[in-house]
Amino acid sequence: MTLPPPALAEPGSAPPGGSRRPLRLPVAAALAVAAGAALLLALPPFDLWWLSPAGVALLAAAVHRRRLRAGFGLGMLAGLVLFVPLLEWTTIGAGWLPWIILAVLQSLYIGLAGLAGAWVSPLVDRWRALWPLLAGLIWTTQEFLRDRTPFGGFPWGRIAFSQGDSPTLRLAAYGGAPLVTFVVTVAGGALVALFWRRSGVLGAAGFAVVVAVLLGGPAALPLTATTGPSTTVAIVQGNVPRLGLDFNAQRRAVLDNHVKATVQLAADVASGKQKQPSLVVWPENSSDIDPLRNSDAGEQIQYAADTVKAPILVGTLQRTDVPRDNYNVGILWNPGTGPDLAQQYAKRHPVPFAEYMPLRSIARVVSERADLVSNMLAGDHPGVIDTGAVTVGDVICFEVAYDGLVKDVVDGGAQILTVQTNNATFNEAEALQQLAMVQLRAVEHGREGLMVSTVGVSAFVDAEGTVHGSTGFNTAAVVVRDMKLDGPRTLATRSGNRPEVVLVVATVIALVGVLPLRRWRDSIDGDSVKVSEEQ
Repeated sequence: MTLPPPALAEPGSAPPGGSRRPLRLPVAAALAVAAGAALLLALPPFDLWWLSPAGVALLAAAVHRRRLRAGFGLGMLAGLVLFVPLLEWTTIGAGWLPWIILAVLQSLYIGLAGLAGAWVSPLVDRWRALWPLLAGLIWTTQEFLRDRTPFGGFPWGRIAFSQGDSPTLRLAAYGGAPLVTFVVTVAGGALVALFWRRSGVLGAAGFAVVVAVLLGGPAALPLTATTGPSTTVAIVQGNVPRLGLDFNAQRRAVLDNHVKATVQLAADVASGKQKQPSLVVWPENSSDIDPLRNSDAGEQIQYAADTVKAPILVGTLQRTDVPRDNYNVGILWNPGTGPDLAQQYAKRHPVPFAEYMPLRSIARVVSERADLVSNMLAGDHPGVIDTGAVTVGDVICFEVAYDGLVKDVVDGGAQILTVQTNNATFNEAEALQQLAMVQLRAVEHGREGLMVSTVGVSAFVDAEGTVHGSTGFNTAAVVVRDMKLDGPRTLATRSGNRPEVVLVVATVIALVGVLPLRRWRDSIDGDSVKVSEEQ
């Protein structure tokens, strides 16, 4: 006995899951714009973290059942709404054209996420329960690519960096930034699955369930407590005479500001107003005069260290014998004995087009400022610095955004995390975005951290991600705090990037696995067209 072949779908009939018609294009475009706006407002300085899953849901709804090029275009639209204002601070140092180029480049990755969302539509139509998982996989893989390409990637604006004040931040201790992004975007996929062409009580109830899980689940997770002793650390934000790209022309004034602030700290210690620090941390570029080659600068730093009676981690530039070639370093400067060349860190990930210029001849066509960029050389080892009182894990400026660079210093024995940065060429929004990254890293690795900037924002962060002693922007400040040392290695530190790789592989499997369904849908569409023509 033979079974009859399956009947062809009637013209205009729906596959499993309902109508195949996408939302009208104007509606989809409006949702894409709203998605980009929600993702932007979730990040600092706005900090409306709960909008992140809403942004993911809005874009998923916009691209569902659309053609691939439309999915890509809608993703690009959402990306532009996110990145153009988010990266506006780059205009201060680079001008408007590089800003727009960078924003467009970052938006391409959101475009790929939109294309992938459109591609998996047949899978979602058949099994709507897969929508949350697919959203999580697509967004985690999008960030995996954007964090690494091109020229080493640019992780700014990751979903995980919007969760500094959210209970989901605790997930960083279990799987780092990729797990935080995955769970938040899974929540976004759940929202769109619940609301897709539904309304009323069911949609509201579903929304309440998602919010309850998003809040209640991670909030109940235990965090690894720091178990070691405490040490007193001071951060010195000396400020600069003027904000902007010409802060380098003010380099002696910037150094003097940090020396004066440190000498005043010593006076406050002597009078009992402040505790004696075991370490003082100056920011990146606090001495843009190479103190190893310029004796006057070295003498000023030595005077500060001797007066405060504590080693200073100085952010400076080290020149080479090749003009314009230099290293961006943090070097330990001890009272009495001076610089310890064995305890210094050279930035391993200089920022392309800002600290070194790839494709310089082409860049000159894009911006007349291309030749203002020197050639910063990359260091060759993690920033693990033994100060005597504490082993510091140092990263410089944008390096805090890169998972592996921070993990390396913890693997090397860091008891606390330090981020030396210079925000004089940017603005307060950029500084707050960077501070959110420090919050995530502290939780991720179970280590207390600090960020110290020339102009702000500077602050301490405990191992639960809580910010302490945050300074204002474009002002001088000194903050002293007891920092707890050590703590067991978190699951995130032990597992490294393995969970992220698993999620990326799962994404590839899902994207390939949907191919038979797409072929089946295309064949049904083709047969439906033939039936319509015959009728």
